[in-house]
Amino acid sequence: MDHTVLMPAAAGRRDAASVEAAPGLPRTNDPAPGLLGDARYVLPLKWADDTGLAGLARYLAEVVTWLPVTVVDGSAEELFAAHRRALPEAVDHVRPQPWPGANGKVAGVMTGVRCAREERIVVADDDVRHTRQTLERIAAMLGQAEVVRPQNYYLALPWQARWDSGRTLLNRALGGDWPGTLGVRRSVLLAAGGYDGDVLFENLELVRTVRAVGGREAVALDVLVGRVPPTVSHFVGQRVRQAYDDFAQPHRLLAELSLLPLLCWGLRHPGGLAAGALALCGVAEIGRRRAEGARVFPAGTVLWAPLWMLERSVCVWVAVVLRARGGVSYAGSRLRTAGHSRAALRRRARSQG
Repeated sequence: MDHTVLMPAAAGRRDAASVEAAPGLPRTNDPAPGLLGDARYVLPLKWADDTGLAGLARYLAEVVTWLPVTVVDGSAEELFAAHRRALPEAVDHVRPQPWPGANGKVAGVMTGVRCAREERIVVADDDVRHTRQTLERIAAMLGQAEVVRPQNYYLALPWQARWDSGRTLLNRALGGDWPGTLGVRRSVLLAAGGYDGDVLFENLELVRTVRAVGGREAVALDVLVGRVPPTVSHFVGQRVRQAYDDFAQPHRLLAELSLLPLLCWGLRHPGGLAAGALALCGVAEIGRRRAEGARVFPAGTVLWAPLWMLERSVCVWVAVVLRARGGVSYAGSRLRTAGHSRAALRRRARSQG
């Protein structure tokens, strides 16, 4: 597991004036009234249908009153035009610029970062729903760290969101979950040469790239950012792909590969299986209570941790098979690399320096 800088609950809580004057950050232009200073929201987008367009447009209409917004849209031409009509006029709506690699999200992020003039960048998936307070917290923390990793929770809890919350709680107990949103210092990411577009676990790759050039990471366990639950079909389609991400975390991969043999043993020892499930719920409860998590994670979500672990025990072996066959399917191509090791990224940084 990556070593991280864990921020205490009070860290980064400043009023708007101190956010605008965060130490060590260059000032571009004076912010407009009501806007966070020297910060920009970047949303990479590539949709095959517009089911969530109205909700996204309403959300961005609010966000754009807090800080400038860039939507980097790789959707087909007809959808791109519909998005431009639906999104608030103040949103910068642009096409992704060329970037090496098959992962289109990386191209979207790097386009938004390169086009920005602001130093503090908040990158967010289309299902993430920030509040002004969470954006202020991340912007403030970027005065002390080069990359900030907040935490997601689901704004509604259909069964698939409860199931995935079990994963989130276990990750929070063990150091921090990987959310659909990050804060990053623009100058540091550009100085690193950007990050690799041929990886599946792009958020981890971005964080490791920043750290490889000496950047500090803040895991903001108490910056809790809402997320729209996935549809059932999207949730099911992500099961093996998320397991494949563990090839970027070998220690975790090995631990998860051991789960299926343990479960097979447990079928002949029901008492041990029950004890293991109870222990998992206990770990999930630790994650739920960490850093104000109980405020947004209902107590019942801990009961889904054993189900998620059962799922992962199978899906991680499917991921191994896919790896042997050349990688996981992604946007019409195959991605073999989940993410590069810290050592590999440090070597790359030294070669570029």
